Amino acid sequence: MNRNRLNPPLPGIEVDRVYKGDCREVLASLPEQSVDAVFADPPYNLQLQNELFRPNLTRVDAVDDEWDQFEDFAAYDRFTREWLTQCKRVLKDTGTLWVIGSYHNIYRVGTVLQDLGYWILNDVVWVKTNPMPNFRGVRFTNAHETLLWCKKSKDQKKYTFNYHAMKMANEEKQMRSDWEIALCTGGERVTINGEKAHSTQKPEALLYRVILSSTNPGDVILDPFFGTGTTGAVAKKLGRHYIGIERSAAYIQAAEERLGRLPDIVFDKEVYAKYETKRSVPRLPFFSLLEYGLLTPGQKLFFNGRQEKSKTAVVIADGSLRSYDGERGSIHKIGAHVGGLPACNGWEHWYYELENGTLAVIDQLREQARKLQNANKPNPTNGHS
Repeated sequence: MNRNRLNPPLPGIEVDRVYKGDCREVLASLPEQSVDAVFADPPYNLQLQNELFRPNLTRVDAVDDEWDQFEDFAAYDRFTREWLTQCKRVLKDTGTLWVIGSYHNIYRVGTVLQDLGYWILNDVVWVKTNPMPNFRGVRFTNAHETLLWCKKSKDQKKYTFNYHAMKMANEEKQMRSDWEIALCTGGERVTINGEKAHSTQKPEALLYRVILSSTNPGDVILDPFFGTGTTGAVAKKLGRHYIGIERSAAYIQAAEERLGRLPDIVFDKEVYAKYETKRSVPRLPFFSLLEYGLLTPGQKLFFNGRQEKSKTAVVIADGSLRSYDGERGSIHKIGAHVGGLPACNGWEHWYYELENGTLAVIDQLREQARKLQNANKPNPTNGHS
């Protein structure tokens, strides 16, 4: 399946292309709630005053580009507020935004994010395994940058986080918020006439984690500071769509040449990491366990196993529970009641007894019920409706 036929983008928006212009103006022209994620690598406002030289007196190719020049902090803050406001408008209510920066700008960006109502989920530290030395020896080597990962508001309930993909990528351990990744060097560097095309090109390994962790195949990822197209390159490799915005014609040309060299993919949802999680799979009522004969009316359940032997409940034919002290309600309500808790996920706290006398959590039965449910679904290829 061609990836361009997956999750068709909204009318009025072209994907897998680079828009030329100031990101604030281009963003204003895009439809509201039209992208699934944003990755932004804005100007850092480094405020470099003088040229930098190594001890051998060779000049350091530092970031002194015109696009990183701002009159003062107030001007930078206005710029930041404007593009972040537009990003919030075009981001879907289930989307998230990533922004990367150094100590020069990330705290100012963070303030604007919070002022605009974004809710920070994580700050991720990119630990550079090969940082540029501090040549003057007057302070610590700057060996990291910070990524802020945000949802649109505190009240936003749904967003994509591929926890299991990140856990698998980290040898089946929870992925931490400190990522050790090398700077972009060597063959990955985009060059123009033998010179590096962009002074702050990010490594594809960094974008790989960002995109795999917080988007799904077919999603649209917007990069308002596209540069030489790292976001687009990784999006294309992972079966996602991209939208780039860039002012520089030279960067756009370099990005388009880079993206044009990448082959189109044959889409496979499993290959490109569409993971079903407990949050994303369809909800299944407790009553289904009775329908499929996995539990029976009158069967006794045990709260938190047999740790507290007196805290039991009986299964009622309608899928409710009756606690040992006569209260009646859902598995969640009765779990909270017997546990003395404000809320309770009953699937994870009620246990049933196996034939050998041991106990197992009822969440295991939910998985069995899902398999039975899927097995009983009509097959569209066998002639049945």
